[in-house]
Amino acid sequence: MSDPMIGLVLLGLLMALLASGVWVAISLSVVGLAGLVFFSNAPSGLVLASTFWGHSYSWALTALPLFILMGEILLRSRMSDDMFTGLVPWLSRAPGRLLHVNVFVCAIFAAVSGSSAATAATIGRMSVPELTKRGYPESLILGTLAGSATLGLLIPPSIILIVYGVATEQSIARLFIAAIIPGIMLMTLFASYVAVRAWMNPDLIPAINETFSLREKFRASRRLIPVALLIGGVIGSIYGGLASPTDAAALGVVLATILAWTSGAFSWRLFGEAVMSATRTSCMIALILLGAAFLSVAMGFTGLPRNLAAWISDMNLSIAALLVALTIFFIILGCFLDGISVIVLTTSIIMPMVSAVGIDPIWFGIYLVIVVEMSQITPPVGFNLFVIQGLTGIDILRIAKAAFPFFLLLLLGVLLICLFPQIVTFLPAYMAS
Repeated sequence: MSDPMIGLVLLGLLMALLASGVWVAISLSVVGLAGLVFFSNAPSGLVLASTFWGHSYSWALTALPLFILMGEILLRSRMSDDMFTGLVPWLSRAPGRLLHVNVFVCAIFAAVSGSSAATAATIGRMSVPELTKRGYPESLILGTLAGSATLGLLIPPSIILIVYGVATEQSIARLFIAAIIPGIMLMTLFASYVAVRAWMNPDLIPAINETFSLREKFRASRRLIPVALLIGGVIGSIYGGLASPTDAAALGVVLATILAWTSGAFSWRLFGEAVMSATRTSCMIALILLGAAFLSVAMGFTGLPRNLAAWISDMNLSIAALLVALTIFFIILGCFLDGISVIVLTTSIIMPMVSAVGIDPIWFGIYLVIVVEMSQITPPVGFNLFVIQGLTGIDILRIAKAAFPFFLLLLLGVLLICLFPQIVTFLPAYMAS
């Protein structure tokens, strides 16, 4: 059987398993086992056992459950409310006014949670009722929340960047540092869009009668100090070379626990809930990674990735043409799968192509995460859309329509890092020097 036919058979099997509701990890393992049994001479049982065992004690993967636990602790503390309260006085006179709270608070919370869904849920609970009560338009409330919450996938510590780093054997510290400038760029694009909409149609934004003195603004800013300490402790320790991502994750859990206890709104019961929730999420991701690792090894034995990379190389596609094709592919795939599944399903096939045309794998990781961010706000499987629908009860198509401008802004972000790759590569190169 030819390589394209083998690929189509295995792809059809994977789609059938996923469509029937089989867990992603089991689906990946079954497809890998089928590839070994029917299309290679490798001992399938031995390969399965050795791959699962070899990938189950990755030290880099230890950072994943720790960052998830840090986000779960913060989700149950009072610090999320403090972030909202601390920024309101400073944004009351900005173009777009309190709509910027969604953008900036999502960015701040993304930097301490690493999860897009957690960011949407936490900030949405605070901002949607408050902004609705103040008379802001529904489309901008939902759009800024859905779009800005995707920053949880990119701004470090990012869970999905850890998954990509483990799956592709790239430096997680360099991925975290590379994501800083693109994260700031996207946050600026979102805030600029809100400002432009406010300037074009001032009647959209309700006036604020309440005024804040400079003293009141600085007094409110004290609520942001714990969050700033946490972000500085985690990201600063990595950038300064004082700690590995795993060490920084452990530091983040300790700092988050201390800050949550001192806020007076945390208890042993909430701590137990955070641990259990983080355990469930971590186990789910770990199983998916094991299945993906086995599929990657199995594909290596069948020779598909190597032959596919050679086929792409023979086509002499330019880097631009390859990236356009991959962007369309990932957007379509992201309409049906969550971000982590997209990465673990595709890296074993895509990375040989990327390496063949000379694309920097660190840059490609940031590119891939931004494209995956788009899938968080595209139906039918846009996780942020589901979260916001659960919070508000609003029809998911209305939420998707409100989020569409932010989908286009993410697409613009992809175009910018393609035209100016230094946006991604500058900090890792500076860090290395």
